[in-house]
Amino acid sequence: MPSRNLSMKKNLNDDLIKAYQKRFHRLPNAIISAPGRINLIGEHTDYSGGFVLPFAIDLRIFIAFGKRNDKQVELVSLDFDDEISFNLDCMDIHRENWKTYLTAIAMVMREDGYNLNGWQGVISGTIPIGAGLSSSAALEVACILAFCQASDLNLSPKIIALLGQKAETNWVGIKVGIMDQLISTAGKADHAMLLDCESLNWEHTRIPSNVSVFVLDTMTRRNLSNSKYNARHEELQKAHQIIGFPQFRSITLDTIKHLREVGSLSLVLYNRAKHVITENKRVIEFSQAMQQEDLVSMGRLINQSHQSLRDDFEVSSTELDLIVELAQNQPNCLGARMTGAGFGGCALALLENKNFEEFVTKVSQRYQQKTNYLPQIYKVYPSDGGKITMI
Repeated sequence: MPSRNLSMKKNLNDDLIKAYQKRFHRLPNAIISAPGRINLIGEHTDYSGGFVLPFAIDLRIFIAFGKRNDKQVELVSLDFDDEISFNLDCMDIHRENWKTYLTAIAMVMREDGYNLNGWQGVISGTIPIGAGLSSSAALEVACILAFCQASDLNLSPKIIALLGQKAETNWVGIKVGIMDQLISTAGKADHAMLLDCESLNWEHTRIPSNVSVFVLDTMTRRNLSNSKYNARHEELQKAHQIIGFPQFRSITLDTIKHLREVGSLSLVLYNRAKHVITENKRVIEFSQAMQQEDLVSMGRLINQSHQSLRDDFEVSSTELDLIVELAQNQPNCLGARMTGAGFGGCALALLENKNFEEFVTKVSQRYQQKTNYLPQIYKVYPSDGGKITMI
């Protein structure tokens, strides 16, 4: 099944170059891009130092980039029909959609002592915004790469990811983990990344060729800064303080069951901790099953992950539960679950490589009948991380 995004990427790059030439009257120096991601398993475990298993997808943010000889940054957004211009020597955070992320990146890089030069560009992307596919991390990584290219900086994937995380946490106000930024900068085609979010060590594991991953976009959206995402983060911190262990991954279910029985943990905090403990275990088991090409176990673990996210962590939604159930009922679906932060957005389905068209048709029709939303269902391909392609 050919990628639906190959022609989209080529056309978008052409549009970016034309828009850059029209605006700046010369060719760009490079096309900079960074991918979104889908997380196979390991949801809401990254910001508590757990394990995750994402891969970078073939949906990306693209910047037609040009160097400048001053401290001015100028970026035009084709998607929002908007633009921003600021000087690095006298700047502040722009509290307005995508502009917040660009200025936050500049802020944290300056705070960390990097001598930044100005640049100009035109930006667009193919990642649905607010769908749980990490468009914000891709934007952060693409902007960091642009500053690196403008300022002759050679930063490691780990440093780039930490800068993006710091920008989103300190300036955007969302208490994210490190997963999204790290997979966006260090993804590898045809592979998933088993990431230890405490040590920031990772290994790439090849995804079996006889399975495919489909995105199931419910066409419902959430704003993380206005959602209960930060509340979940705070609940885990409270549970962690009560339990007293360094990380959730070193805690057993017996430990939190005892604390619940003696009244130290409320039911809510018990359920939040239970999800993280069991989800960390599922990530390791899924990675082992993937290496052994044990498709049945992979599907079972994905289904269990959704149940835990729905019941214990309570970050699903009516639409997510519905589309997951519809997918799970299809004969070639090994497993399905919500992906991303939740409260709307996307689910994923792991399919055997057959009857794709029938799967898409049946799930789409039944979901639309019940919700009046027409879902977007499409295959995603494991991709490389951030790139700078010179022109």
